[in-house]
Amino acid sequence: MSDNAHPEEPYLRAAEAAALLHVSPQTVSRWASQGRLRHVVTLGGHRRFPRSEIQRLAATLAQGASFVTARNGQAAVRSG
Repeated sequence: MSDNAHPEEPYLRAAEAAALLHVSPQTVSRWASQGRLRHVVTLGGHRRFPRSEIQRLAATLAQGASFVTARNGQAAVRSG
């Protein structure tokens, strides 16, 4: 789920997003490929992730929620 870039919003590389989410960069890339994480693609073909979305997801996951894909293919966060 690629987005148009917003120059005023800071973006993170996969490794930076992974560090905030306590997962591997490969997991972040996989979530992006599966449409679970909003991202932009640079001219060089690299994904960048909006810092605000990564921080929001990190806070939610820190509260014990799970990051899942709903039946309709949309990303969802499940409490539990």
